[in-house]
Amino acid sequence: MRYFTRPALILCVASMALAACDPAEFDSDPDVRRDARANRTCIKAVSEQVGSPAQLNTTLPIVEVNQYIIDVPATQESWMCRTDDEGTASQLYKMGAG
Repeated sequence: MRYFTRPALILCVASMALAACDPAEFDSDPDVRRDARANRTCIKAVSEQVGSPAQLNTTLPIVEVNQYIIDVPATQESWMCRTDDEGTASQLYKMGAG
């Protein structure tokens, strides 16, 4: 007995792929889309720099435009990432302990 037809399987796979995407990428506001792209490029840049998975810090307040704090949980480090106006990571700085 077949549980899935081919079109249903394709729809299921497409839905799962879309669910894995950042919803901000589909927002109508270009600033929201650029911010999502900047987060993604900063996380990738820091991960490549330290060789360990990184994540966006959502606890430290940021007042600068195009600036993000990225945490590396494995090493308990934080990095400051600056992006250009297109959302591409352009500068990384390892933040000190104080």
